[in-house]
Amino acid sequence: MYDIIVNPLAGKGKAKKALAFCEKYLSDRNLEYTVHVTERAMHATFLAREINKKPLSNLIIIGGDGTFNEVLNGITDFDTITIGFVPSGTGNDYVKATDIPTEVKECMEVIVGGKVGYTDFIDMKDKRCLNVAGGGMDTDVLVKYSEMKHFSGKIKYYVSLISVLLHLKFHRVTVSIDGSEPVEKRVFLISIANGKYIGGGMPISPNSDTKDGVLDVVVVTEIPGKKVFGLLLKFLKGKHIEEDCTTVYQCKKARIEMLDEGKTQADGEIMDRKVLDCEIVHNVLRTFVK
Repeated sequence: MYDIIVNPLAGKGKAKKALAFCEKYLSDRNLEYTVHVTERAMHATFLAREINKKPLSNLIIIGGDGTFNEVLNGITDFDTITIGFVPSGTGNDYVKATDIPTEVKECMEVIVGGKVGYTDFIDMKDKRCLNVAGGGMDTDVLVKYSEMKHFSGKIKYYVSLISVLLHLKFHRVTVSIDGSEPVEKRVFLISIANGKYIGGGMPISPNSDTKDGVLDVVVVTEIPGKKVFGLLLKFLKGKHIEEDCTTVYQCKKARIEMLDEGKTQADGEIMDRKVLDCEIVHNVLRTFVK
């Protein structure tokens, strides 16, 4: 028996097509399933919580990074639920850092195959994050993206990125790694990463591993304005971590606090909270694997 949570708005129709394929795939094999369609923001969290009340649950998620995040935040008993991902969003950044297939048929083969493994996630006390949390330039881009009335998809993201870079702000933050004394910095960007990618494929933390039990904290400090576009080109290839302005910490816990008006984000969700108190959670979230 499988439960399916689907975000019908994900991927501009991709999720609906993926659902049709998944239903046929399961029906052709006489496998029982129930479809749960999200109708509003955070509905997937509610649905996952209700599904997780069953003694055992096999849950298929059809959607993008936001839907995956909502489901993660709805789980109440990790011992009784196993997740299968069918990426159908616009960016699908989380799955790019995993061995989860991108084709729906291959995803279903993995899920029905029944082999179970684990993937890490980030515990933020009252919220969970599957991919990347942080603040700075990437969050400013998300804010601009949410405000922009024109364009869509990746084009809209890159237009938002260019706009932010043309009016660049460096943010004051404090950083604490594994309980160390907080250190104040002025940053271009700071990311607490489980996955590798943001923005539809930008490798913000190219050495991250979603199964290694550690966080990768990428801190890019203030740089001269004339070097920003050159640094951006390096971001596109993950080469920014080789620059003098970048420091990467591997740790179990990280705490950052925004000291100015800057916002924070987790899995692409913009937040007003100023403090991100993060800890990696290892070998807890059960997923279907190859």
